[in-house]
Amino acid sequence: MKKEYRGKFGNFVHEERKKEEETLEICEDILKNSRNEMAVAMRFLQSAFGALRPTVSGETDVMGTDGKLLFASPTWLLNTFIQNKVWINRMYLHELLHCLFCHLWNRKVKEESDQRLWNLAADIAVENVMDDLYEKAVYIRPNSFRREKYRQWKEKKNVLTADAMFYLLMECEENKIIRLEQEFRRDDHHFWYTPQNRSGMASHQKEWEEMRRKMQTEIELFSKEAAGDSPGLVEHLQAENRKRYDYREFLRKFSVLKEEMQVDMDSFDPIYYNLGLELYGNMPLIEPLETKEMKKIEDFVIVLDTSMSCNGSLIRRFLEETYSVLSESESFFRKIQVHIIQCDEKIQDDQVIHDQREMEAYLQDFTIRGFGGTDFRPAFAYVDQLLKMGSFQRLRGLLYFTDGYGMFPAKMPPYDTAFIFMKDDYRDVDVPPWAIKLILDTKALERERTAEHYEY
Repeated sequence: MKKEYRGKFGNFVHEERKKEEETLEICEDILKNSRNEMAVAMRFLQSAFGALRPTVSGETDVMGTDGKLLFASPTWLLNTFIQNKVWINRMYLHELLHCLFCHLWNRKVKEESDQRLWNLAADIAVENVMDDLYEKAVYIRPNSFRREKYRQWKEKKNVLTADAMFYLLMECEENKIIRLEQEFRRDDHHFWYTPQNRSGMASHQKEWEEMRRKMQTEIELFSKEAAGDSPGLVEHLQAENRKRYDYREFLRKFSVLKEEMQVDMDSFDPIYYNLGLELYGNMPLIEPLETKEMKKIEDFVIVLDTSMSCNGSLIRRFLEETYSVLSESESFFRKIQVHIIQCDEKIQDDQVIHDQREMEAYLQDFTIRGFGGTDFRPAFAYVDQLLKMGSFQRLRGLLYFTDGYGMFPAKMPPYDTAFIFMKDDYRDVDVPPWAIKLILDTKALERERTAEHYEY
């Protein structure tokens, strides 16, 4: 009886293992077929599909990713395949877009509420891209709730990136957040916050960023027709690929080396100084240099676009941010010359700042003048005239704060020029090839003032 029981039990275990292996094989085939179907339909995503290895796993109830592996629940795969296999394709692409847009690593959140909002913002961002992607393999017509929310959000943000959505969601009440989670939350994000993902986050993020840049290049050069039905994807790639700059670091481009009368402790060696005192009493062998080369702002120009299309509060915020950089220690020479020019289609005002006290007074009494059309050429012509008159000792550069909609000068000026945009809609503006383009995130600047870093 015991032998017979053991035999039956052994057969039962063997049959169960066989069923598990067959189930695993079926699930792997489902994932493989899903990937192949989408890779054929969207050839510009082929390299991205190859970078994410699918694996059937019991670690999740749906799908999730850590940037290297795509985890899929066997139970969810089988049930969803029976209902509608397009949902599997959408979830697969959902995970892929999370990786391409670096949602797993970009936002460092400190509080649990921030993490919750970031997860939702990332899901809305990729769902919006897929709802605009008219490919049979992944398209499911968005319901009326989604369409209405997209319309409302796009009135405020032209491109619904995760960063943009994060700030919009911060303004929402709890009941609205819950409703949005019910509609947009689909996958498992717990893999984003594991110690393994954090340990290799820098290398993984760099790989996906490089892949994203190559994808944008491929679409723009070779696959415009293939991506033509998805302008949202192209705009999203452009927004995510655009470099983010530290404004303080950027202003260093407009600084110059100059010697100032002060002790240079960096080049001073106290060992020889003390040795001389010990050997010869009050005669040190070396003394600190009395001059020091320092990078500081000396002569440069700030032009403010005061046309009707520019927001007055943003102009003031830009000035305040520039002043906060300049007012830091060792930013000013004792004597500087900064022209702050207001210009729409003609020069409206020119104030010359010589020191920190004058800058503070200018900010206190700042009034916008203009509100006409936009033309960048008068400001450059005016600065050229100042150069001919010898008004500058050494003009390092010109910062032009604008919305970008105007006539650019055709000729390259003899000084560095940067067009600075402080806007949240991520619309590309073509500046001349000789100019630097810098886009400042107003929301990010506000958050940086209250918290230096966000950590997991």
